[in-house]
Amino acid sequence: MKKKLVDVCMTVLLLCLMAYQVTGDLLHEWIGIGMTVLVIVHQILNRKWYSALFKGKYNPYRSVSAVLNILLVASFVLTAVCGISMSGHAVPFLHGMAPVSFARRMHLSISYWSFMLMGLHLGMHIPAMTSGAKWNASAKTALTCVFACAGGVGLYLLFKNRVPDYLFFRVPFAFFDYDKSGWLVFLENVLMLSFAAFIGTQISRICRNAAAKKAGENPLMPVIYILSAILIGVLLLLIFTTGR
Repeated sequence: MKKKLVDVCMTVLLLCLMAYQVTGDLLHEWIGIGMTVLVIVHQILNRKWYSALFKGKYNPYRSVSAVLNILLVASFVLTAVCGISMSGHAVPFLHGMAPVSFARRMHLSISYWSFMLMGLHLGMHIPAMTSGAKWNASAKTALTCVFACAGGVGLYLLFKNRVPDYLFFRVPFAFFDYDKSGWLVFLENVLMLSFAAFIGTQISRICRNAAAKKAGENPLMPVIYILSAILIGVLLLLIFTTGR
């Protein structure tokens, strides 16, 4: 229960951190400090996982989950260090801990990697979290299609908001629309996170299908859902960017 509560709080703070144009510089820094504290708490609560890291056998799900968790922690640490190095309000005495020009560019790119990895991390846990729900096959399919559509919209917004440019260090500064309503900023962030979460969920299903001894759902269905979400995003890009 504690881990789930911490995960929820981290997700909320992450969405707030990605809404820089809404929170402003001062609040952004303090939210970042809060996020750093929660990451540390999460690692303490997760200490048993670390102690078992080199024990036991690794099935596909455990392998992917372990790599994802390590990458996520590394991205959080790097984002926090770079953010603290630029701090002018929360911890100004640590300003310049790393070269500011380097910290600014790394903080921009790695924060978006943290955002995407967090979405994948959440998605990987969704099948286990919802395994106790008693839905029939039709309801599961309908719900998955709804989330595929939301993920497709999220993919479109990722490109619309130039997130690939930030992920791959193509630009040194973020381009925020300060005229956009706050609720719309958060909605777009939720949809973009939902794309990564949807992909993570389907990857989890692929891994579990691969490890299952008995035939369950069609193993191709998660792949089809992923391709469907990508197709929706691509179609939206073609529709709304053609002629610009």
